[in-house]
Amino acid sequence: MANIWLYVPMGMSRLTQFHENPAVIAWWCARMGWALSWLTPFRRRAILATAALCIGVINPLIALANKRLLLADAPERLDIAFVILATFAILWLIYRAAAGFAALPAMIRRRPQLTLHLLYWGVLVVLWNTVPTTESWRTVLVGVAIVFPLIIWRCCYLLLSGQRGQMAGTRFTDHLIYLWPAYGGTNSPIAMGYGHLSRREAKTAEDLARSQLAGIKLILLGLLWGVSLYAFDGFVYGEGNPLTSAFGGYTIGIPALGQLVKQGAAAPIEMAWASIYCELVKQVLRLASGGHVAIGILRLFGFNVFRNTYKPLLAESVVEFWNRYYYYFKELLVNFFFLPTFTGLGSRFRKWPQLRLFLAVFAAAFIGNMYFHLLEKTAMLVRGDVFEALYGFRSRMLYCLLLAVGIYVSMRREQRRGGRLRPAGIHRRLLRIAGVWTFFSLIFIWNVKGRAGFLDRVNFFLGLFGLA
Repeated sequence: MANIWLYVPMGMSRLTQFHENPAVIAWWCARMGWALSWLTPFRRRAILATAALCIGVINPLIALANKRLLLADAPERLDIAFVILATFAILWLIYRAAAGFAALPAMIRRRPQLTLHLLYWGVLVVLWNTVPTTESWRTVLVGVAIVFPLIIWRCCYLLLSGQRGQMAGTRFTDHLIYLWPAYGGTNSPIAMGYGHLSRREAKTAEDLARSQLAGIKLILLGLLWGVSLYAFDGFVYGEGNPLTSAFGGYTIGIPALGQLVKQGAAAPIEMAWASIYCELVKQVLRLASGGHVAIGILRLFGFNVFRNTYKPLLAESVVEFWNRYYYYFKELLVNFFFLPTFTGLGSRFRKWPQLRLFLAVFAAAFIGNMYFHLLEKTAMLVRGDVFEALYGFRSRMLYCLLLAVGIYVSMRREQRRGGRLRPAGIHRRLLRIAGVWTFFSLIFIWNVKGRAGFLDRVNFFLGLFGLA
């Protein structure tokens, strides 16, 4: 009987890890040998770069259509074409700056990413101090201000490649792959620039086979999580989902958290607790489904990069969850906020290492997090409504503050543990996992989308503990 129970997990492991099975890899090489041989690194990059050119036209068109009220009443097609051409010209100039990084002025070399962001804000200042007009130059400038936040963080990675001396022998098309990614993603770059991609690029046919099998697995997982999310919505919430009828019209009937927080302290306490945990599961499934497909496509082209989301619901600490939940957004905050702050404070805070760590975490999880989402408010930024945008983020500010404190406390606990293994009992593990779930579920009250005001969210939170 014991052998039967051992065989089941081993069989499941072989099934789920088929991309690492030597027999499967050999079979794939034999069946797809012609394709693996033809898809050289140069051709794979060329395909992705060609697709990136198309995305570099499509995405600005979509962005401009969504923000058309900011443009002239009837922008000419030629103006929109100039916006697209101007965007590619900016990317080329940034590429040239990264390629010739050693020749840049010392001030720019010290803070290249900060310089880039200051230039963008300089464009906004020009728009704020000029009268709205239908003249082409201003229409193009507004268009660039709308489109550029879509790629500004990818341009930061391009400059980081120059800063790290990784530009030798690279072409503009090598970087276009991630500047306008055809494999998907959000404003937060999936895959951290050329250095990250090139280190994980398949060089042989066998490496490509391994990467493609891993990509197929990840795409299948992404589709599975997408279907699971759809089923979860239908079974738990049931509103506007055809799967409700598939369940015989039965749903648990838990209100979505975005709707429930509007009731404040009047929300039923049992439903409120169930809703915050369901929202956490929903957000993880949503992020995993899209991220898995994007990374899977990259792996099909031989870039065997890390997953964006990797089993965060099994994390046993807050910092572990944050590393697993949205890996590439976390890396963005680390590269452009945490590390510059931590290294910059090295000499001044040598006697206060804990304070230095806290300030670096605060710079990333609070300031960087807030700034990233502020740049997504392009309509308000172009109009000059910066303070209005920040006021609209007052709930998110508290979320980011609580997140920063939670990550710092978790990191300090890990440091005090000094690399010692955690107690491995199943009950202790479940308690730690439950604690992580509870922390992120509670702070997400201040980040969930909806029309609930700040005080509504505070009252809802207090109502969970019978305090309001």
